[in-house]
Amino acid sequence: MMKHLGIALFVLILIKNHGNFLHVEADDGFVKTRGVHLILNGSPYYANGFNAYWLMYIASDTSQRDKITSAFEEATKRGLTIGRTWAFSDGGYRPLQSSPGSYNEQTFQGLDFAISEAGKHGIKLILSLVNNYESYGGKKQYVEWARSQGQSISSEDDFFTNSLVKGFYKNHIKTVLTRRNSLTGIAYKDDPTIMAWELMNEPRCNADTSGKILQDWITEMAAYVKSVDGNHLLEIGLEGFYGESKKPSNPNGYLLGSDFITNNQITGIDFATVHSYPDQWISGSTEETQLSFLNSWVKDHIEDAQNVLRMPVMFAEFGKSTKTSGVDERDRLYNIVFSKIYSSASGGGAAVGGLFWQLLVEGMDSFRDGYEVILSEDSSTASLIAQESQKLVRIRKMYTRLKNIEKLKKARDMRKPKHRN
Repeated sequence: MMKHLGIALFVLILIKNHGNFLHVEADDGFVKTRGVHLILNGSPYYANGFNAYWLMYIASDTSQRDKITSAFEEATKRGLTIGRTWAFSDGGYRPLQSSPGSYNEQTFQGLDFAISEAGKHGIKLILSLVNNYESYGGKKQYVEWARSQGQSISSEDDFFTNSLVKGFYKNHIKTVLTRRNSLTGIAYKDDPTIMAWELMNEPRCNADTSGKILQDWITEMAAYVKSVDGNHLLEIGLEGFYGESKKPSNPNGYLLGSDFITNNQITGIDFATVHSYPDQWISGSTEETQLSFLNSWVKDHIEDAQNVLRMPVMFAEFGKSTKTSGVDERDRLYNIVFSKIYSSASGGGAAVGGLFWQLLVEGMDSFRDGYEVILSEDSSTASLIAQESQKLVRIRKMYTRLKNIEKLKKARDMRKPKHRN
């Protein structure tokens, strides 16, 4: 089936210049899954995207909201249709959740605006619910809240096991998912602009490298999310590190308490994610070594998603810092990720898209981290991004055409007169 589907797509690629394709249907439905595909309005959904973790934070200041609009406009010009952002800010400056169960309405309205504006621009959002790191609060803030209430906390990784902390987090899940958008009037759990929820940005549990603690936590939280919201997809937020069985595939033999295979086999997890930062993970190595690692990293995860997990895989973060390398080196990294995604997708495979880290617009110098892309300024990278978007849209159109050909054939068959004996 997959082989024949790939051939059909290849044939359509060859003939694409000899006729006009039907437009892809409006992107106003919920994204679902079917086997290794994401599905939107009945057809496989492939999309290029970006990370913009700052959307809620910036939009909570109404005088800065033009930056969100500008970012979405720049993104759509390059065919980008998925954005990933934070739906958390725990404690600290201008928080979403200032203390357990206490929410800042002004900040929540910033998230309302980001979602509303994404919908206007045809952009689906992946919303992450907590951070592994202390930036914007994260698990460190949660365990500190529990410690202040008398809990015996030994490490940040008690986030995954302490019952009070888990209660705080579940309350956050429920609060966000049942939030009614002040601008659209739609509850988040009923809004198709949101493509998926993410349990945690890059979960790691150094306290238990066997993986059991994180496996149990994902199992519990995935079930809870699905009990509140049956409309949306759910992913974990994994970087893609393997457990003990495939430890040699990890950079520098990392073993961080997560497992790309077993974690994604948990009931309720709809698609897998992978992050790719060879400049961080094998720093000090040559560009050739880093790109060779990246080639294998992306290839291995596509194959495992296809053959073992049998679910879609999204490359949800990737990048290369221009603080330590040139734009041309970044472009080479992007090209590897994009080409492997397209190669898989064009054959009906499990790779469904990539989201680069990170999208900024002009006037956001304080958010620069070396990985930023300002599409209006970074012409070579912006061109690569636009080309990948066009390729993935072409595949979606091919699937839509195939589906419509099937519908037409069925309609013709039904209209044929039935001969009596």
